Amino acid sequence: MKPWNNQLDNRNYLSPVGFKFTITKAPKADFFSNSASIPGINLGYAAQPTYLKDLPVPGDKLTYADFSLRFFVDENLENYLQIERWMRSLGYPETLGEAVSLDPNADDILLNSRSDGTLIVYNSSFNAIAKIFFRDMFPVSLTSVPFTASATDINYIMATATFKYTIFNVETLTKDES
Repeated sequence: MKPWNNQLDNRNYLSPVGFKFTITKAPKADFFSNSASIPGINLGYAAQPTYLKDLPVPGDKLTYADFSLRFFVDENLENYLQIERWMRSLGYPETLGEAVSLDPNADDILLNSRSDGTLIVYNSSFNAIAKIFFRDMFPVSLTSVPFTASATDINYIMATATFKYTIFNVETLTKDES
């Protein structure tokens, strides 16, 4: 964008259907992804007292919202079970085989319990315009899988996995014209 022109060069809206999510520990969930969001960010603030009114001043800590991925459950439950087994290994495994696999080269057991993920955002022409990298993700919730014999239409089953992560970084893939 040129300094004398503060208008957008591209007046197309971002399409909500243009995305792809991948996560290393659950690669079967990405193909069936139905919805994902770039999480919200909050910056804390402090109140600076003055004799007339307290003034808000920017804080020093960012708080990131959880990342949620909604996906179609495949017919063999493979993508659902990948996340369920990952959560079981972190929480309360029944056997040592379900526990987090230990990498002898890793210094920290937690490194094996987490995974990096990438959300790719596409424009209206389905060209990649941004990559959002999530570092050290791990699942904290997985919704139920409801069955009903009284359904008149086939509505395919969906589940939502919610993840915590350390931080996310956005890499734009379009050329910057500043």
